[in-house]
Amino acid sequence: MKNKMFAFAVIGCMTGIFLTGCDKTAEQKVEGAKQELKEAKADYTAEWQNFKTESEAQIKVNEDRIDTLKTKIEKAGTKSKAKYKKAVVELKEKNHALKEKLENYKDEGETKWQEFKTNFNHDLDAVGKTVTDLFKDKD
Repeated sequence: MKNKMFAFAVIGCMTGIFLTGCDKTAEQKVEGAKQELKEAKADYTAEWQNFKTESEAQIKVNEDRIDTLKTKIEKAGTKSKAKYKKAVVELKEKNHALKEKLENYKDEGETKWQEFKTNFNHDLDAVGKTVTDLFKDKD
């Protein structure tokens, strides 16, 4: 009898502890999750807009530098002109491809976004470095 009373007391205490530990209802948990999702989407949108703005600016800088380089090439000797014209055409195409890649990006999740951002920045940096190197060679 003592054991039964002790078992009921323990079960009662455990039930009480369990019920008081559940202070959030399922609806409150869902609302919290929805709020976190909204915040994550807002953060992603802000990050995307910032990335896009910075990338467009860098592409524009590359375009301007390529145009300046074309002007300098016109003043170069005939042997140099052919070499640099080809390089300028390739750079212009790569820069244009980056611009299109940025405009055509579709959201495909966090992993794809990080991969896109890494690859895009790598390609953008490569074009910028090549333009800079051509400027050094020209100067």
